[in-house]
Amino acid sequence: MVVKSAFEKLGFDPLSVKLGEVELGEELTIQEKENLSIALEGYGFAIMDDKRSRLIIKTKALIVELVHQQNNDIKTNLSTYLSDMLNHDYNYLSNLFSEVEGTTIEKYFIAQKIERVKELLVYDELSLSEIAFQLNYSSIGHLSNQFKKVTGLTPRHFKDVKLNKRKPLDEL
Repeated sequence: MVVKSAFEKLGFDPLSVKLGEVELGEELTIQEKENLSIALEGYGFAIMDDKRSRLIIKTKALIVELVHQQNNDIKTNLSTYLSDMLNHDYNYLSNLFSEVEGTTIEKYFIAQKIERVKELLVYDELSLSEIAFQLNYSSIGHLSNQFKKVTGLTPRHFKDVKLNKRKPLDEL
């Protein structure tokens, strides 16, 4: 909404605004890009206009969407999914991502999955086995091991720590 608003304040009508991507009906002039860049920087955003940066942003957006919206519901492995969606060889995507981001696509994917697990644990609506199934983990053990490796806590301990930090209204 912030990005769309910034475009509209400068007189642009974006065709679509998605995570990391804005589609316009026309090309921007150099001056328009500079004005837009200044406006977006005020909100903590920056324009990424080269193909490599856009490819990284699209890769991240696909992973975030996959984990947080589609609950990792793909019928193939991540490398094939990204290659098909981005029309690039996975080795190229992987090398580019590692070079630019300083981490691998796989580690980024795992970090997103662990963040989703944390979110689901805090909501306390699903059991750990349901979360494991929803996020395509082979077992609860696999999820727990990966969770502990990333956070330093077991899922159960994480959940307990989060619950203990909240005070009931009658105790305030």
